[in-house]
Amino acid sequence: MQAQVITIGDEILIGQIIDSNSAWIGEQLNLQGIKIKNILSISDDRDAIIHALETACKEVDLILITGGLGPTKDDITKFAIADFLQDTMVYDQPTFDRITLLFEKFGRKTTDAHKAQCFMPSKAKLLINKMGTAPGMLFEYDDTIIVSMPGVPYEMKYLMTKEVLPLLCAKGSQIHIKHKTIRTAGEGESRIAKQIEDIVEDFPDFLKIAYLPSLGTVRLRISGEHKNVELLESTIEQFREKLVHRLGDLVFGYDKDLLQDAILKLAILKSQKVATAESCTGGMIASRLTSVSGSSSYFKGSVIAYSNEVKHNLLKVKSETIENHGAVSENTVIEMVAGALKLLKVDVAVAVSGIAGPTGGTKDKPVGTIWIAVGNEKETKSYRLNLSKDRQKNIEYTTHAAMNMLRKFLMRL
Repeated sequence: MQAQVITIGDEILIGQIIDSNSAWIGEQLNLQGIKIKNILSISDDRDAIIHALETACKEVDLILITGGLGPTKDDITKFAIADFLQDTMVYDQPTFDRITLLFEKFGRKTTDAHKAQCFMPSKAKLLINKMGTAPGMLFEYDDTIIVSMPGVPYEMKYLMTKEVLPLLCAKGSQIHIKHKTIRTAGEGESRIAKQIEDIVEDFPDFLKIAYLPSLGTVRLRISGEHKNVELLESTIEQFREKLVHRLGDLVFGYDKDLLQDAILKLAILKSQKVATAESCTGGMIASRLTSVSGSSSYFKGSVIAYSNEVKHNLLKVKSETIENHGAVSENTVIEMVAGALKLLKVDVAVAVSGIAGPTGGTKDKPVGTIWIAVGNEKETKSYRLNLSKDRQKNIEYTTHAAMNMLRKFLMRL
């Protein structure tokens, strides 16, 4: 079975909201063995909706529509669907009764707009929406199933979970679709692709790999389709193990794991307390590390040493170090690590100092010059980054790089 998602709403097209519905729907359909052929966003326009339906019905077995259902005049989805199906609108009293009870619960009264909302295409199978006033609608048109749902995410998810997915699950699929994602940090996608080229060339026809880079990390998604689910899962696992073995410490997790998850596990395993001393990142490293539950078991705190005075007074960076080498220097971040270890009484500390930009650079130290250090009482590792002129990207990339250095340092303890 193949599907298309159609999101309706001018607010999506003009960038007022981000279409998160399609991503969630795609993930759920994939679990059912249903492939999404395409995703289309269109305006609140009758002709646009009809044209989208005409095209989709020729290409897919399932159409999932979100948006344009409600009590206001711009909610025209059901009327456009009725015109496409050459259907008539009929009043549905049970829908109005349900809306009335819902409003009475909150001490409010229904309006004429809510009564008008209860006119539905006669061919629709109504899907009860306990999260809102607009019901979902299901139609069977030739060999295509058309489902229309509200665009409000929690209403759409309720209808998908309670009504649509059980129906699709009952119909079943002869093809199983599986994915396994390997998450890496420390190398770009081209270098990784070269490193595993021979393994990927040995993939059977029903497997493929996708390289999904983001700032500081690359995800490798192994995908497969097969009628034999046991064969599919075992083959994916076989090649996943080969890739992980080849990539070594570039790999920090799988599927939805984040760097902070890997650091949490390592710090607990190694019984290490950790702190940060941050200048140019302004606390972002500490924020990422503490974003996962359980981080209080290993993370003690952070010093946001944005000024030279704080570097000197709190972290005990020597005045002559800053005068002779500058606040953005290897010497400074090494002393920041030493200061954080003593001040916060931890086993391992990570420190960063740099010129995030877009101003402040010099000929010797242009914008994007960043120094990172990670260490304990026995040793300290340092590294220089040469980044761009984009301030936010520099801060985010530095955060990822520092966290990855911390992860690798903990691995080797």
